[in-house]
Amino acid sequence: MAKHKSSFRESVNLMFDRAAATLGMPPGLTAQMKEANAVLQVTFPVRIDGEYRVFKGWRALHSEHRLPAKGGLRFAPKVDQDEVEALSALMSYKCALVDVPFGGSKGGLAIDPREHSEENLELITRRFAQELAERDFLGPSLNVAAPDMGTGTREMAWMADEYRSLYPTDLNALACVTGKPLTQGGVAGRVEATGRGVQYVLREFFRHPKDVERSGLEGDLEGKRIVVQGLGNVGYHAARFLSQEDGARIVGIIERDGFIYDERGLDVDAVAEHLRNSGGVKAYPGVTFEADGVRGLEVDCDILIPAATQGQITKDNADRIRAPLIVEAANGPVTFEADQELVRRGKFILPDLLVNAGGVTVSYFEWVKNVSHMRFGRLDRRLEEQKGLHIVHAIESLTGKDMPAELAAPIMRGADELDLVRSGLDDTMRTGYAALREVLATRDAVVDLRTAAFVVALEKIAQAYQEMGLA
Repeated sequence: MAKHKSSFRESVNLMFDRAAATLGMPPGLTAQMKEANAVLQVTFPVRIDGEYRVFKGWRALHSEHRLPAKGGLRFAPKVDQDEVEALSALMSYKCALVDVPFGGSKGGLAIDPREHSEENLELITRRFAQELAERDFLGPSLNVAAPDMGTGTREMAWMADEYRSLYPTDLNALACVTGKPLTQGGVAGRVEATGRGVQYVLREFFRHPKDVERSGLEGDLEGKRIVVQGLGNVGYHAARFLSQEDGARIVGIIERDGFIYDERGLDVDAVAEHLRNSGGVKAYPGVTFEADGVRGLEVDCDILIPAATQGQITKDNADRIRAPLIVEAANGPVTFEADQELVRRGKFILPDLLVNAGGVTVSYFEWVKNVSHMRFGRLDRRLEEQKGLHIVHAIESLTGKDMPAELAAPIMRGADELDLVRSGLDDTMRTGYAALREVLATRDAVVDLRTAAFVVALEKIAQAYQEMGLA
């Protein structure tokens, strides 16, 4: 009889159970923390091109130990309740791990956005927003949505406007979603945030020589051969930053139509433009192409970054993964069974709970900006510039020499919103990584970073429930 293959939700729960077993918490408490508090399914009609089309969507509310609950909205043809519940659980654990004071939620609409015109997609998105808002599954104080696969700033702007039209007296209406355009209450750096977080985690990893040695690598990011699966928002920004700012080589890119490889390194921007124009990576000039994209996960490289969707590395291909370091930019790209095999083989995995937490971290910054009605840096930027100017003048007075402009300019520059967002994100990712290393170093029962991430998250959620008197 064939061995049962875990679903996405089962895989997340098995990882939960593995970590919970090291903590000795009461069974009732762990059961409460693992299951979704509520799941909404909506079915609604939209009149498109003179006829009615019926759409189905979900919003899972996993945990309300902190409010509002937070999580993206995924537009994909195969999304279902199981997937949404698993993603909402990961969001709860992720927020707890990086100290973002949100509960976990996630939503999905079974639709292929590419099959609809922009006008029709707006009608569908606004109607979905109505369905969620009318049932308290969308709102600035209870449940905040964000972009995910198949959605972006455009869809968030539509949803925010729809919510505001439903509740015109809500002063904080724009905070019902994050990931909005800057002109609609967004925050600088949100679009790049998840990919930037991947970069910051990798930089922090390479600051710890013992971790680098344990993974089988050496040195820093310079020259490291990286394969990226998925050149969407997350994969594109991660690949771009790592290659252009850290000197890594993106030797392979996996997309829905196949895999391209070039040992010399790929031009990420050029590949992204080709992908936009042609819908795939096939026929990209001057590279090796393989139609079976999944085989790209198995090529020889230093770092593998799965940034597409869940369940890409399974028990069927885990024994063929050659990269010594796997960086989970997607949610759940490695199944529970595959994770066990990879750890057994000595692979070093930077887990999704931390690696892709950049999106929700900067979403938190945007939500704070919206409810405070204040742009970051507005109060202190010019004060910082004046202090910098005084420092430059003091140095010039003491030395009797003019400071070169290239040295004076950074001192005299006040931090703007993007600087502050990136600083906060970097601090969050570095602090999160430090927490994982601490657990790994001090808990004999914890032998990998994924379990360490779950341990940190579960302890924080359990403490919140206990302090609330619910356990």
